[in-house]
Amino acid sequence: MKQRSWSDVALNVWGVAVLVFLFLPILVIIVSSFNTGRLLVAWDAFGFDAFGALVTKPAIQDAVMVSIQTGLIAALLATLLGTLAGIAMARHPGRWAFWFIGLLLLVSVTPEIVDAVALLPWLVFLGQDLGIGLFNDGIVRLVIGHSLFSVAVVSYIVRARLIGLEGQLEEASADLYARPLTTFRRVTLPLAMPAVLAGFLLSFTLSLDNTVIAAFVQVSGTTPWPVYVLSALRSGLRPEIAAVSTIMLLLTLVALALVAVVLRRAGDSATQIARTMTGN
Repeated sequence: MKQRSWSDVALNVWGVAVLVFLFLPILVIIVSSFNTGRLLVAWDAFGFDAFGALVTKPAIQDAVMVSIQTGLIAALLATLLGTLAGIAMARHPGRWAFWFIGLLLLVSVTPEIVDAVALLPWLVFLGQDLGIGLFNDGIVRLVIGHSLFSVAVVSYIVRARLIGLEGQLEEASADLYARPLTTFRRVTLPLAMPAVLAGFLLSFTLSLDNTVIAAFVQVSGTTPWPVYVLSALRSGLRPEIAAVSTIMLLLTLVALALVAVVLRRAGDSATQIARTMTGN
């Protein structure tokens, strides 16, 4: 048996330490969700009382439902726009695509606080100054704010999927006198569908934990879950906050697992799955 070098051992220990540092806070939240005490920081006893708050407390119910509703609508909007943009960049490259990718990159790297500060006066101008009542609706505001970054993510993912696939099938469809819309519906879209589904699920998970933009653009009566947690800091975090956060974490993990399953069923390798999910 070959003896391992000290550098290999040190790297393994360092890797484990990094993983513990990253995931220990999450583990603490999961364990704290089973606390029956009044405050999160004071352990009382083990129990499932905190999970009942999702049923017994209307404020928590409303916050969770607003987050899920906003996440689904924002994911649908981002998937629609991002899919069309990704297909266009992959199948019609050119100078315009270079500049368009630059704009998407700008959206991706812009700090959320900058987006939030820019969105708030713009939505107020549209809703109040111009009198467009649609932009006074809290769900509409949240959907717009949450879908900005997600559109760029979906565009990257769909483009990455189609860039690696030749366009001969679409060319063959055109040679057989299929209309462009028929080719798109029967050839291009099925080829891109794994990436489309992956983009939808990732957009949904990104919307669930969006806090900065949501805190700026939300209106009374449509407070999403992250903003509710932020406001709960003033009175002290309670175990039900950890319990619902644990449920939201599981929901996020399930969505990410579905992304991997969809791409795996499409025949992608682990490397291709990682590239698709990161838009490379």
